[in-house]
Amino acid sequence: MAAEGTDFKIFDCKLTQSEFQKLSSFIYDELGIKLPDMKKVMLESRLQRRLRELGMTNFKDYIDFVFSKEGRQHEMVHMFDVVTTNKTDFFRENMHFEYMNQFILKEVAQKNSNFVNIWSAGCSSGEEPYTLTIVLSEAIEKGLISDFKILATDISTRILKMAIDAIYPLNRIEEIPLHLKKKYFLKSKDPLNKTARVVPQLRNKITFERLNFMDDVYSVNQMFDIVFCRNVIIYFDHQTQERVIGKLCSKLKTGGYLFLGHSESIAGMNLPLVNVKPTVFRKI
Repeated sequence: MAAEGTDFKIFDCKLTQSEFQKLSSFIYDELGIKLPDMKKVMLESRLQRRLRELGMTNFKDYIDFVFSKEGRQHEMVHMFDVVTTNKTDFFRENMHFEYMNQFILKEVAQKNSNFVNIWSAGCSSGEEPYTLTIVLSEAIEKGLISDFKILATDISTRILKMAIDAIYPLNRIEEIPLHLKKKYFLKSKDPLNKTARVVPQLRNKITFERLNFMDDVYSVNQMFDIVFCRNVIIYFDHQTQERVIGKLCSKLKTGGYLFLGHSESIAGMNLPLVNVKPTVFRKI
């Protein structure tokens, strides 16, 4: 009975306004994500599971732990996992992949001995970088390029593990054309296991790494022909958006291309980019 009572207290504990402000300020400093007061209930409900896992019954103890030396080492990653949103799909905003395929790949390949290097920044659970591997593998067969590699980064270690595993429920790949599903996914042999895994030849083309967009310097030791950073900066304020895109541009080759999400803009920002198509930019 005691355990049941403790569970109830954990589930029912509430964030005070001052606790919310302390956490939201910290999240803004560390992640660049602004959490207005209307997000208080959302943050509270997402963090309640962490309190349960840690055996804590109130947010004061949790906040004290987060700001302790041990908490900064071990808990911050878990807190960031529950705060960040990871909504994505295969071939999401497909016009980007079509435009890249039709107008960019051949141009980029001609500059690089038919090789293309791409960064999927904010890759979430892997649907975007795996979509890129499908598009680029098809481009190889068409003779547009000869080879490629992809770096995929995200702040969430939990979501990166899902991306590395590359196992998806069958309903997540429904929208992929049938001939591509047969070619690039392996269905589970267990009829009760309604999942499919990306084939090894695609998984091997991607390097997954953890990266925080708020880092002063990005620990990426290469330059890219194309950077995808879609539906990520929408969570940042204007000043943070400009800083993040500026750091992305520092890893983008002159003449390279940056793709943003359909609702994102660089209007009013001082960046070395020109708009070539809505949400598609070229570095000058």
